Amino acid sequence: MFSYSPLLISQSFLAATGTRLFLHHQDRIPEGSGVLVVSNHRSFMDAPVLMASVGQPIRFACHHYMSQVPILREFVTRLGCFPVDEPGQGQQRFFTQATQLLQAQQMVGVFPEGGQPMVKLTPADKMEKFHKGFAHLALRSPVKELAILPVAIASVEETVNSAFPLKLLSLFDPSEPLFDQPGWHPLVIYRRVNVLIGRPCWITQQEREKYHGKQAKAVVAQITQHCQTEIGQLLHQGCY
Repeated sequence: MFSYSPLLISQSFLAATGTRLFLHHQDRIPEGSGVLVVSNHRSFMDAPVLMASVGQPIRFACHHYMSQVPILREFVTRLGCFPVDEPGQGQQRFFTQATQLLQAQQMVGVFPEGGQPMVKLTPADKMEKFHKGFAHLALRSPVKELAILPVAIASVEETVNSAFPLKLLSLFDPSEPLFDQPGWHPLVIYRRVNVLIGRPCWITQQEREKYHGKQAKAVVAQITQHCQTEIGQLLHQGCY
C-alpha cells in the first residue's frame, strides 16, 4: 500500500488550504546534525507549516489529547507525530522517543507553550510562557552535535472558526484539565504566514557538565529564556 510522507502530506495540505508561506533566514537551518526545533503554537497547521518551511520531515511531540480525539488523531499520526505522556505521568516516554530520533539525526519538533494556546485563542504576536522540557531533553541527549533551532510562526492573515465544545473533548480524554472549562476549541487557519528561522543554539559540553552538576536549574532556565526571547523577537518582526 502506497503511503505519503509527512513532508508531502504537509505540502499538499497547505496547497489545499491555499496558505501562502513566506520563509525568512533559511540559511540558519543546521545540516548534518541533530536538530531540535522549538516554535510557538496556535494552530493545528503549525506542524505542516514548519515541515514545509524546512523542506524535510520533523517528528513533532504533540499534546496527549491530540492522540485521543478522532480526526485530530489520524491527522497527527500521518504527520509522524508522537504524543507526550498523559498529564501527571512524567515525560520519560517523550525523552526516550525524542532521544532515539535525535541520535538518528532526525529533526524533532517541540511546542514549549503546551496545549493552552490551542484551546484558548491568543493574538498572533503573543506567546504563553515556555515549559522547560525541551531544554532538559537537549541537555540529556547523548548527541554529540545538537542544535536547538528556534522558529517563529507569524500569522499575517488567518480565519478563525469554532471547531467543537471543549467539554465534548473530555469524553475522549478525561485526564486533560484543559477541557474542564467552558467555550469552544478554536480552529485557526492561516491564509498568509511568515516563518522566521532563529539563530541555532548549539548545546556545548560545558553546558552538559553544568546540567549534570550543581547548575542544572540555571542552565535549563538560560536555554529556555534564550529560545523564548529569540522567538518573541522574530514573532514581533513577522507579524508587522
